[in-house]
Amino acid sequence: EVQLVASGGGLVQPGGSLRLSCTASGFAFGSYGMHWVRQAPGKIVEWISAIDSSGAGTINADSVEGRFTASRDNAKNTVYLQLKSLKTEDTGMYYCAKGRGSGLAGWESNSRGQGTQVTVSS
Repeated sequence: EVQLVASGGGLVQPGGSLRLSCTASGFAFGSYGMHWVRQAPGKIVEWISAIDSSGAGTINADSVEGRFTASRDNAKNTVYLQLKSLKTEDTGMYYCAKGRGSGLAGWESNSRGQGTQVTVSS
C-alpha cells in the first residue's frame, strides 16, 4: 500500500521560506518520479512541481517557477519541496503524490496521503 506523509508546513509571513518533506513507503520509491500538489480552500487541486526518479530532472508550474525547488533523497525515501518568496496565494494544503513512472509526466491522484498546511499571512 502506498503511503505518503508530508510535513514541514506552518504559518509564515509573505516573503518567507519553508521546507516541506514527504516520506514514502509501500513502493519502490527510487523508481518513480514524485510530484507536489496543493489545494487551497474552495479550489481544485493544483499541480505545482515534479522531480524524476533520479532527482536530476525537475519541472515547476508557472505559478511557482523560480520560487519552489523539489529535491529528493532516495536513500531516505523522502522528497522535499523548498518554498521561498512565499505569497499569500501560496496558502493551502500541500501533498506529495507518486508519479506514474520514472519521469516527470503524470501522477497518481489516489496516492495523495497526509498533507501539510502552509499558511502565508502577515
